[in-house]
Amino acid sequence: MTNQEAMLTMSHVSKTFYPGSPNQVNALQDVNLTVRQGDFITLVGGNGAGKSTLLNAISGNFLPDTGDIIVNGQNVTFLKEDKRAPYISRVFQDPKMGTAPRMTVQENLSLAYRRGQKRTLRFGTSHEEKAFFKEELKKLGLGLENRMGAEIGLLSGGQRQAIALLMATMKRPDILLLDEHTAALDPKTAKLVLELTNQQVIDNNLTSIMITHNLQDAIQYGNRMLVLHHGQIMKDYDAETKKTLTPEKVFAELQELSIQDILV
Repeated sequence: MTNQEAMLTMSHVSKTFYPGSPNQVNALQDVNLTVRQGDFITLVGGNGAGKSTLLNAISGNFLPDTGDIIVNGQNVTFLKEDKRAPYISRVFQDPKMGTAPRMTVQENLSLAYRRGQKRTLRFGTSHEEKAFFKEELKKLGLGLENRMGAEIGLLSGGQRQAIALLMATMKRPDILLLDEHTAALDPKTAKLVLELTNQQVIDNNLTSIMITHNLQDAIQYGNRMLVLHHGQIMKDYDAETKKTLTPEKVFAELQELSIQDILV
């Protein structure tokens, strides 16, 4: 597959929650999106814009009401989340969600490494796997290769999120979903994890979609930026156009969308 071919295609995808009730939510409205191999897309929008819902649709958290979702040439529209897991990895906002706190760093990595493989009664790590994990941990630059026997729950939030990122990317998924994965971290640690993310995406040519509320990060990272509003893609900025943007410009666009809602 070349860089110009689609890794993800969403065609006319819609999802309504609580249809016909006073609480009806049109979460996704006729979404059409093509993501090429190696694209790193940042996703912005106000609260309730549909950002996490879009990622949930891709991951299989729910099935769409209409439309098709194609991942690397395979129609996954009606596959549930566990069946999509071999193709799609996700890192969540809460560092606790991506790791098992009572298990060691090595055990967590071993679980991630065997994801999608047939389960057996054997649970252990070979010398080759240990060496591989150590090399992967070294790349993070956090000294975690010397703490492979430590319980994940004893590590800092930033260290845990770095390991969650490594676990999500270790098997080179077709699509990497990043759901505000630095939002719960302090600014310094968030910056570190973002740099690690960027390194992993570029070094491994991963296809990634990242939700962020930090407009500077949305502009700085990735080669595309989408603006969502009421479950619709309102803007799709390419790499060249992103260079002309500022956080103030993007914020003004988001404000304009909100004002239009009031006037309608």
